[in-house]
Amino acid sequence: MNLITLENISKSYGEKTLLNKISLSISEGEKIGLIGINGTGKSTLLKILCGIQEYDSGNIITSNSLSMSYLSQNENFYDNATVLEQIFQGNSKEMNLLREYETALENSAMHPDDEKVQKTLLNLTEQMDALDLWNIESNAKTILTKLGIKNFNAKIKTLSGGQKKRICLAQTLITPSNLLVLDEPTNHLDNETIEWLEQYLTSTKSSVFMITHDRYFLDRISNKIFELYNGNLYSYVGNYSVYLEKKLEREQLEISSKQKKDNLLRRELAWIRRGAKARSTKQKARIQRFDELNSQDDTIIQDKIEISTSGSRLGKKVIEIKNLNKSFNGTEFIKNFSFIFSKGDRIGIVGHNGIGKSTLLNIICGKTSPDSGTIDLGATVKIGYFSQDSSNMNENLRVIDYIKEGAEFIRDSNNELISASKMLEKFLFSSEMQWTPILKLSGGERRRLYLLRILMEAPNVLILDEPTNDLDIQTLTILEDYLQYFEGTILTVSHDRYFLDKLANKLLIFKGNGVIDYNTGNYSDYLEKSKSEEKLEMANTPTKNKVKSEKPKSTKLKFSFKEQMEYEKIDSVIEAAENELTSIEAKINSAGSDYMLLEDLMPQKKELEEKLQTLYDRWEYLNELAERIKNS
Repeated sequence: MNLITLENISKSYGEKTLLNKISLSISEGEKIGLIGINGTGKSTLLKILCGIQEYDSGNIITSNSLSMSYLSQNENFYDNATVLEQIFQGNSKEMNLLREYETALENSAMHPDDEKVQKTLLNLTEQMDALDLWNIESNAKTILTKLGIKNFNAKIKTLSGGQKKRICLAQTLITPSNLLVLDEPTNHLDNETIEWLEQYLTSTKSSVFMITHDRYFLDRISNKIFELYNGNLYSYVGNYSVYLEKKLEREQLEISSKQKKDNLLRRELAWIRRGAKARSTKQKARIQRFDELNSQDDTIIQDKIEISTSGSRLGKKVIEIKNLNKSFNGTEFIKNFSFIFSKGDRIGIVGHNGIGKSTLLNIICGKTSPDSGTIDLGATVKIGYFSQDSSNMNENLRVIDYIKEGAEFIRDSNNELISASKMLEKFLFSSEMQWTPILKLSGGERRRLYLLRILMEAPNVLILDEPTNDLDIQTLTILEDYLQYFEGTILTVSHDRYFLDKLANKLLIFKGNGVIDYNTGNYSDYLEKSKSEEKLEMANTPTKNKVKSEKPKSTKLKFSFKEQMEYEKIDSVIEAAENELTSIEAKINSAGSDYMLLEDLMPQKKELEEKLQTLYDRWEYLNELAERIKNS
């Protein structure tokens, strides 16, 4: 069933057109990702969809059964409210009743002998029963716990920005709705929490319409992608991987069409230049045809920002840390940490929120002092620090002036000078935008500008603290390409698994209590290793716990009959499933623009992928068991 339809929606700010007669519809069960360059109007589209922002023209049709829950990037907080009071905000009947019940529960505890108070609580309890709201309250506490919020009575004013963001997410998820509208839901979440949110959104019956830069997240959840570019909306059936394939095909067709049009224009131009007289109807028609061809929009989506710059020379010695220690309020964040950072290192720093990752970066940059230990920087080291906080930008400066404060020119890899204006163009700031005051830029555009300012200063050691937050996918893709060719050293704190996989060749893992572990490889390598270790530990745990006073029975480890049969057949079962998946993928690739066929094939593909994952897990267990049987 169709939940909501937008028809020919337009929205402009001054001379800038964000939405140009776009149309879309969202049906039950759809999981849609909205992507596009920062500043193109993605958040505006979400607000229009939710009825928060007005539009210039067009029409919105909603189903009678539609109920929406919206996660904004800028939520309203009640400083003196508790966590539970905050997440039960809202004007729905359910949310009002939950707030009344929570208040009555507190009054009942304070006045146990007051009959009026107890009667009110009883009345509200009956209403909770009638609306079956106990699950909502229970779910709220479960979701908060999963998001790392365990003190439900903590005051909002005592919480960090990241904790507040997670409370907003919990509030959105527990609100009864059949359409979740999410603006950057993974910001400020650590990797484990993002994995939990993936599972939650995949399993929920509600439709999902979201903006996100997390490409793994997008790939695993979405079954449709909308791309907003230059006021137009492009639709792709499938996840992020399918989007990349189909977008490439479409752009190749557009390039081919443009080349054909250019050839036609050349012939028409030659005819015009021959001095044809515009007297006859035929000649007038041909001139009109030339004018129409010439006025057609040739825009082809370009999502690449070419960056090719040379940093300052970096010597052999980069950064050497010895016996570093740092505590706050009696809590150890870094304990006796020593490490040598070498030229060419690409080091990802991972761990839960609030565990000390940013503290390490701030100590290296000299923004925070350690309690003890030493940090020795090489004589040629020039650090570029991309922090989470870019609020110190002078909002009254024009874009071009802000960049020129860093440098007016930078040398590319061929040692040729590139002007600040040219670099801004490469970063998708048009010549008109370069004269715009920073205060008029969107949050994502400011982050992109801040990143360029750092690169313009030609650092040879890049320290990046959550660089993917608020950057669009297009900018991220090119930033990754730039970093792969960067000749210096890179340290990055990130929860973006895709970013870490493409960039990192070493990891520093913050484990808590000041412990920092070291691992070679990217994030997926580390995750796979960790899960294997956990499975082995779980497999060995029962034998450790079977310690009894009497002499244990000598029972030989062996397969059950069912396990033996499964072990003998699982390789062929996996092969058959893989072949079936390959066949489905081939059909998808050849479906082209047959959206009816694609909508039929995509659920089959997802079901097969889930089945294969289960088979892979089972294969791993059975082979581990076979190895243990062999060695017993």
